Amino acid sequence: MTRPAIDPALTAIVRDPLWFPDRYDPGQDAFHFRRLTRETHRAATFLTDEYLPTGAAPVVIRRADALAADPPRAPLHFIFHSAFCCSTLLARAFDIPGVAMGLKEPVLLNDLVGWQHRGGSARQIAAVLDDGLALLARPFAPGEAVVVKPSNLANGMAPAILTMRADSRALLLHAPLKVFLGSVARKGMDGRLWVRDLLVKQLREGLHPFGFKGEDYLGQTDLQVAAMGWLAQHALFARMAAQFPGRVTSLDSERLLADPSAALARLSALFGIALDVPAVMAGPVFPRHSKLGGEFTADDRKAVQAEEAVHADEIGKAVIWTEAVAKAAGVPMILPAPLLG
Repeated sequence: MTRPAIDPALTAIVRDPLWFPDRYDPGQDAFHFRRLTRETHRAATFLTDEYLPTGAAPVVIRRADALAADPPRAPLHFIFHSAFCCSTLLARAFDIPGVAMGLKEPVLLNDLVGWQHRGGSARQIAAVLDDGLALLARPFAPGEAVVVKPSNLANGMAPAILTMRADSRALLLHAPLKVFLGSVARKGMDGRLWVRDLLVKQLREGLHPFGFKGEDYLGQTDLQVAAMGWLAQHALFARMAAQFPGRVTSLDSERLLADPSAALARLSALFGIALDVPAVMAGPVFPRHSKLGGEFTADDRKAVQAEEAVHADEIGKAVIWTEAVAKAAGVPMILPAPLLG
């Protein structure tokens, strides 16, 4: 039986990278496309409803029709991260017209994680993930690559993503544990609630091979829970470094900020992207706060971190405790395959 021809207007949308695959609806097996200019991408902290313009209704296209439209594909690479580690900054650095585009936490991938948690089968999700990656890989201009920075909530899918895309490369980015815990503490109740929510999601995905039961986590402090979430991602990254030799590399936020030029040069080489590093460093990306906007210097960052001094005792004890857990579980505190040796 011959399949009905696809509406040419829908085909044009799928082939146009300005129509972004914003969401996936498993009930309809359809992608929701929103028209986003490059300037809109640049202005948005993340590609979420909170930061994107409201008003225009999305165009809903069935998954089979979207892929039948044969969307163009660009080289696709990834920045996987464990939060509070300058990942948004790096994604912005790859927004260079004619060279590459950085996508900051597309919700499409989060939708698949949510579907998994609601009982979606691995086979179903893998098929949609493969198709979703094809749509995310559409070049914004001829010759451009695409660098995706997923939310860290999607880290559990990272090995599957790299398995599906053998030509893709990835950076495994993290903040040192002490820095990560300081960021959580500085965010107050919001930060502490966030790490507990992350823990719940990680437990659903089996990412905590540390021997603790649910009631054990209830007895831990907020910063212990935060540290375990960090360690779960660290363990995942270490496994990925072993699973994908030569295709992934690791970096921590402090080394990035100590020598951003070297980090960008090495990363652009890994991705095969001809990034003009001096031009990026002279541009607006690094002197600005990646999430809040406005000028943000090294001295500003030190002043912010100084606010964490009130939590120093709790942070220090949580770090020592986590190092003991990591040693017992065989998880390296320093990741292999460093970007900067």
